[in-house]
Amino acid sequence: MTYRSFTLLLLALSPSLHASNFGDPELGKMKSPSCIFCHNPTGETSNTAYPKLSGQDSTYLYNTMKAYQNGDRQGAYAEMMQTQLSKLNDQDLKDIAAFYSSQP
Repeated sequence: MTYRSFTLLLLALSPSLHASNFGDPELGKMKSPSCIFCHNPTGETSNTAYPKLSGQDSTYLYNTMKAYQNGDRQGAYAEMMQTQLSKLNDQDLKDIAAFYSSQP
């Protein structure tokens, strides 16, 4: 194995590299107070009109929030979601996605 291959393998296995891509769940919890009105504090909603967020893949949650934020996602609650997400940056969305993804 060459030095370069070994280095790339170590980078691929580094947990900190992967964690930085998906955000910080603790920060996400602090950044998601407006989410709880529809999705509850842990992402387990009792109202079937709102999707369950807990345990969902963080990349999926992030991409969905970006689609709402950009106006690419349509539906009954699209305008409300776009408004809720309008002041959040990409890191905020990653942190929120990491939080809900980490919930059982």
